[in-house]
Amino acid sequence: MSSATDTARTRRLTLGSSRAVTVIAIAALALAAILWALPILFAVSVSFKTEADAAATPLRFWPEHGWSIDAYTAVLSASGLPRWLWNSLLVSTAVTALTLLVSVPAAYAFSRHRFPGRGVLFGLTVAAIMVPPQILIVPLFEQMKLLRLSDTLAGVTLPQIVAPLMVIVLKNFFDQVPTELEEAARLDGASNLRILATVVLPLSRSILVAVAIFVFIGAWNNFLWPFIITNSPELMTIPVGLGTVQDAYGLQYAQSMASAVIGGLPLVILFTVFQRQIVSGFTATGLGGGQ
Repeated sequence: MSSATDTARTRRLTLGSSRAVTVIAIAALALAAILWALPILFAVSVSFKTEADAAATPLRFWPEHGWSIDAYTAVLSASGLPRWLWNSLLVSTAVTALTLLVSVPAAYAFSRHRFPGRGVLFGLTVAAIMVPPQILIVPLFEQMKLLRLSDTLAGVTLPQIVAPLMVIVLKNFFDQVPTELEEAARLDGASNLRILATVVLPLSRSILVAVAIFVFIGAWNNFLWPFIITNSPELMTIPVGLGTVQDAYGLQYAQSMASAVIGGLPLVILFTVFQRQIVSGFTATGLGGGQ
């Protein structure tokens, strides 16, 4: 009887401790979410203020003279923002498609095939992750000048398609894909390319979506390389263009925040729509597969 009572007491204590940990974790996550969201909410509120309210001191979350869309109207009508958004969409889409076109076959080769120099090439791929992109700016710029691609959208796009991290992520996922279906397709006479296209890729939809979204976001937010390689305002992407808007209008806080909100809205929508695929894709990789 005493043993049963002790067991029940232990279970209650364990359950109570587990609930306490859960409550603390939820509270910590809620606090982190609030701290992360407050600057964004404040930026959105500033974008709907008049310039007088946006520049007023002390800072207020609510406008004194009511909400206004004048900042959005001014930015969309008097700047190149629509053009910069279109450029960002073109560049980010092209970078995403070309990165997948290069990274998927490379990852599949590392995962499934043994060939001379494989270990060296994979080691170089891993080492490439540790190279700061800023180191490559000068040689890449000289290369684009040699190819006569400076101040072109092609020059903005091509240097961004090499993504060693995405190759490793895809390889780790392919390592976990069962080989039985591939072997059956190979017995039916399918080539390696057909096996990849008809067997492996349909099973890898979640990681492909996750990689595509992360590459797209990285290309959309890239500032340094588009800033260096482009001179013409009509070729600027949205991060570079936002700096131009701020310089042109001076300290126009409402217009600056409106431009930032418009520039970031497509990524918010994209991540919201595909968040389940992103989480499931990167969770499935484990990021720890062997060679």
